[in-house]
Amino acid sequence: MNLKQELQQLNIKLDKTRRKFVAAEKRFDQEIIAQSRQEIAALTKQIESMKGAQANEISGKSAKIKAMAFSRPLTKAEQADMGKLKKSVRGLVVVHPLTAIGREIGIDEVTGFASKAF
Repeated sequence: MNLKQELQQLNIKLDKTRRKFVAAEKRFDQEIIAQSRQEIAALTKQIESMKGAQANEISGKSAKIKAMAFSRPLTKAEQADMGKLKKSVRGLVVVHPLTAIGREIGIDEVTGFASKAF
């Protein structure tokens, strides 16, 4: 399972535990309240750890992309025929500004990164 899926599963478990906690508070069930608090704390800690790992992974990818020798914004025509563009330029990496890597790099337009000019 990849990082994103694991993070999603942890968030689902946390949501279920929080619901269980609220229900136990309404019933004044002190044993389940205490257990739920411990589970919530543990899950929150795991989630923060996973988010840190995810941020490190994205930073590593964005550093590799930024290190490429050439980059330029892609025209609308190039974006429309992406298959042709990728076939003509070996090692082309296209980054959209709304993705996590795009936000990390700080681009405003769809940009192509490659080791040589295209």
